[in-house]
Amino acid sequence: MKRVKLITDSAGDINKDICGKFTRVPLAIHVGDREFMDDDNLDRKELLRAMKESAEAPKTASPSPWDFLREFTGEDVVFVVTLSSKLSGSYANAMLAAEIARKKKLARFVHVFDSKNATVGQTLVTLKLLELIEEEREETEIVEEVNKYIENLHTYGFLESIDNLAKSGRISKMMAKVGSALNIRIVFGRSSEGTIALVEKVRGTKRAMQKLVDLIAEGGSNLEKKICGIAHINCLEKAQQLYETIRERFNFRDVIIFEASGITTVYGNEGGLVIAF
Repeated sequence: MKRVKLITDSAGDINKDICGKFTRVPLAIHVGDREFMDDDNLDRKELLRAMKESAEAPKTASPSPWDFLREFTGEDVVFVVTLSSKLSGSYANAMLAAEIARKKKLARFVHVFDSKNATVGQTLVTLKLLELIEEEREETEIVEEVNKYIENLHTYGFLESIDNLAKSGRISKMMAKVGSALNIRIVFGRSSEGTIALVEKVRGTKRAMQKLVDLIAEGGSNLEKKICGIAHINCLEKAQQLYETIRERFNFRDVIIFEASGITTVYGNEGGLVIAF
């Protein structure tokens, strides 16, 4: 029986039900002079506290090619899922690792997927791969099915805090103050190229959550065949409220709540929610 290994970088979100089902190669997070590894030992609350106290924007670093390569050895088939190539160098490094693995014949078949996504969208790509692997599909069929899945995936979210955007200079500090005073929530979505695009600015969390529901209604089709993922950044109660609303209104095959990864925590900040379907 062939050995198949599934590897991802750590940008996808997780929960206890999927821990251990694939290998996560961690990104590094730098807040001031502190380094956090986005692995199973990450203390997310401490990361949030460090970001809040730091005057500098947090920075992230992709896994090196060698971080990926050391996970390839001894397998017949290796699939890798990475954060969007438009957002990180993770995909390029995984591709270099795959090229080395092929030359050294470390695995019979290696394929790297650019998820064109982040956060829970990347997680759903990983779950789709797991499903096809468990069905023992052929490698070429898996590649075709997953690429099609990526193209049809919708990802949206909203930011409860825009502090990190202001610290990084992506928006002015004055705009951040005005946004906070007016209770503005930034609703974003994934573009087809894998970038993050502004969808709308709304007043308050309640309207932001309703906008996510509206976006499902506008863009969803064949929902009975799909999984909806919800990722939360230290706001489980809000995620559960959104879960109940989605369950009542739509007929998804399943709705699953995930805890935000360290990378999602860095860019979404405390209180943010992300959905994918």
